[in-house]
Amino acid sequence: MIDTLKQLVEIPSPSGMTDEAIEFVEQQLAKLDIKTKRLNKGALLATFDGKVGPARLLTAHVDTLGAMVKEILPSGRLRLTQVGGYAWTAIEGENCLVHRESNEAVEGTILVHQSSVHVYRDTNSAERSASNIEVRLDADVHSEEDVRALGIEVGDFVSFDPRFKQTDTGYIKSRHLDDKASVAILLDLARDLVAAELPHPVHYLISNYEEVGFGGNAGIPDDVVEYIAVDMGALGDGQHSDEYTVSICAKDSSGPYDLKLRRQFTSICRDEGIAFKIDVYPFYGSDASAAVSAGHDVRHALVGPGIESSHSYERTHVSSLEATRKLLHRYVLSRMEGHV
Repeated sequence: MIDTLKQLVEIPSPSGMTDEAIEFVEQQLAKLDIKTKRLNKGALLATFDGKVGPARLLTAHVDTLGAMVKEILPSGRLRLTQVGGYAWTAIEGENCLVHRESNEAVEGTILVHQSSVHVYRDTNSAERSASNIEVRLDADVHSEEDVRALGIEVGDFVSFDPRFKQTDTGYIKSRHLDDKASVAILLDLARDLVAAELPHPVHYLISNYEEVGFGGNAGIPDDVVEYIAVDMGALGDGQHSDEYTVSICAKDSSGPYDLKLRRQFTSICRDEGIAFKIDVYPFYGSDASAAVSAGHDVRHALVGPGIESSHSYERTHVSSLEATRKLLHRYVLSRMEGHV
């Protein structure tokens, strides 16, 4: 699972540029002889057969935060527009790739314009914003014309160096654990599902536009009645989640999640000795809430590993990944309430 996660986070896939990441997931499922199909928006749908009847859907997203080239400056630097929501301070000093349309990516570093303390008095006090965060390209460029000669244009995607690291103490540090940690969990879980006698069909939806708000809201099979988003638990002041348990969301900014499903998850955790936390996320939306907002008549829930410093340089612990996997495994083997 950790090896898969490392491979995933090292595939650049900001929302809108996810084909390579989707193909990686497709290939991993193909090794298990799992049938998949691409949806019109580029997401991936996979199905595990169970007894005929109502189905469950588990979703996780491969798209990540990133940026696009907004402006090519006379100095040869680039200004950015954000893809997804994050603080500019979260990417300051990060190495990046600028993905040209027809050539290999060009490396660079994201810096505030006033980066040199030997030149600018306001290095510390300057507000980090779209007007002064720039990409310094690792190329001999000194003008807008030089940059365009490299094949870089407005609209080119910019991805961030994930800096994946696994510590001896069981921590995983990397950008884009949201939500590639959950994708890695689902790929590992798939090994068990192909060998199991499932009481209900199970679908995987690997979505690719979650970070911009409309992932996972289309292509849902008609037999789905329970829709589970597998996505990060948010940590911080006032939060209950941590890096060592599975987080079960009761409510986020979209509203409450299905109460019966939440109680089923907590019951499974108590019965199986799975460490869990129930939480409320104040500034959060998921693929499950996007599906409900789009009008799908499904019971929806949100569970996932606890991720520290979300939308920055993130961290979790292997025990949180394991707890999430165990919960999902027991859930898909259980019978739906009110269904034979």
